[in-house]
Amino acid sequence: MPNDLSPTARALRALEILQARPGTTAGELAERLDVTERAARRYVAILREAGIPVQSARGPHGGYRLGRGTRLPPVHFTQPEALGLVMAVLGGPSAAADDLTGSALDKVVNALPESVGRQAALLREYAAAAPDPHAARPDPAVTGDLVDAVATRRRVWVTYRSEAGNEWEAAVDPWSIVVRYGRWYLLCHSHRADAVRTYRVDRVRAVRPTGQGFEPPETLDPVAVLEENLGLGWQYPTHVVFDAPVADVAPWIQPPMGRLEPWRSGCALRGTTRNPVMYAQEWLARLPFAFRVEGGQELSAAVAALAARLTAAVAEPAISKPPMPPHGDAIDGENWRDVRSRRIR
Repeated sequence: MPNDLSPTARALRALEILQARPGTTAGELAERLDVTERAARRYVAILREAGIPVQSARGPHGGYRLGRGTRLPPVHFTQPEALGLVMAVLGGPSAAADDLTGSALDKVVNALPESVGRQAALLREYAAAAPDPHAARPDPAVTGDLVDAVATRRRVWVTYRSEAGNEWEAAVDPWSIVVRYGRWYLLCHSHRADAVRTYRVDRVRAVRPTGQGFEPPETLDPVAVLEENLGLGWQYPTHVVFDAPVADVAPWIQPPMGRLEPWRSGCALRGTTRNPVMYAQEWLARLPFAFRVEGGQELSAAVAALAARLTAAVAEPAISKPPMPPHGDAIDGENWRDVRSRRIR
């Protein structure tokens, strides 16, 4: 915590700590505030003087806690917190075009005291965010329904529309919502595919409850499982072989490209893709290793087309040569080599 905070600011921070963690001891409060225990007790006294009932109890289960029925004031922000909130929203993938987020941010900034929100208001007014042409913000109502299903562990029907425009329904066990590089994903077990699937939340059109429950996998790591499955379940298979070892190739492989595993004297990348041309041009072409496409005719065709285009880009044009004289190497008294050298110059 910054050392230049006023006693009032530290007292409000102490209030937040006691609200979130009833039973906090003077020592714990001092550690969280980065002050001495004596100073921590002084901030508790400031709260009591302001009419906030802070009770204390001794013993192993003692500590400070707020009195029952305490009506706390609205959420308090420090100036750095308010500024950080505006920066986070403006730095989001679709901040420039998202009216819903913008209006919510304006309400928060306008509700702040002038001393706290002045810099945040100036940043909101004078900073501009360029629109992201690839931004994809999910519907808040759909997102809320999915979060409810995740929290209550209830199976749902989702109506999904693929990038190609195909729409279908599937019963899914929603394990988690994961945000990755500005994209919102539903990590779930799809009963339609009987496998783990990652669906883009912005492509979910509707969510309907089924009345059935489920149990997610124990010790689930949503981000790790999402990374493992991003390259699976698409239309076109891929199988790319490298002569280099896994340890050398792995740092260059993104999870959506598939799973990298040892293969013969090198390694192999197995997965699927919805866009073989993109896979070839944006992913494979940047790898600093020789590779062979041994599976997926669509990917093979995309790599062949890319290779032909690049080869044509560096092919030397044919140089037209002057005709040789029909007899000997003299033309009107001049040597043929001299004539040719003059033409080249």
